[in-house]
Amino acid sequence: MERYAFGYLSAFSRKGRRAIRPLMPTTLYIDADACPVKEEVYRVGRRYGLKVFVVSNAWINVPREPLIEQVVVDAGPDVADDWIAERAVTGDIVITADIPLADRCLKSGAQALKSNGQPFTPDSIGSALAGRMVGEHLRSIGVATSGPPPFSNADRSRFLQALDTAVVRARKVGP
Repeated sequence: MERYAFGYLSAFSRKGRRAIRPLMPTTLYIDADACPVKEEVYRVGRRYGLKVFVVSNAWINVPREPLIEQVVVDAGPDVADDWIAERAVTGDIVITADIPLADRCLKSGAQALKSNGQPFTPDSIGSALAGRMVGEHLRSIGVATSGPPPFSNADRSRFLQALDTAVVRARKVGP
């Protein structure tokens, strides 16, 4: 069985009859508030002909292209996350630094990547959620915690490589 970005998948049913079903193309979702790799996602989306949703709670400048769509959601906690999580399915890729959003996307079968190229996986998401809870607790009792390290060109390069790998993997997976 093969999956194509657009088109139809031909397979045999259990009874040996040929069945043809439409394929859902891989979609890229960007949790866009403070995402440093939007341009890289646009570039990969163009190369593979993939739809890119740029989701934020305020207007941001995005290229005016048919495959790139800006989605401005209402302001509020997790509104953009909810929009993405309700739509991301197997074969899709979500770019986010938000650990709970990544968890929700993984549970729906989508892949999730950080902007530094590190993938969230079913094996790593539990410890990431636990680390997040520990950090929240420490901050709530007044302990100063450090943020993420500065974003570097090496992070950008790792992200491009990881996104390309994720797209290839997503296109091999059936819907």
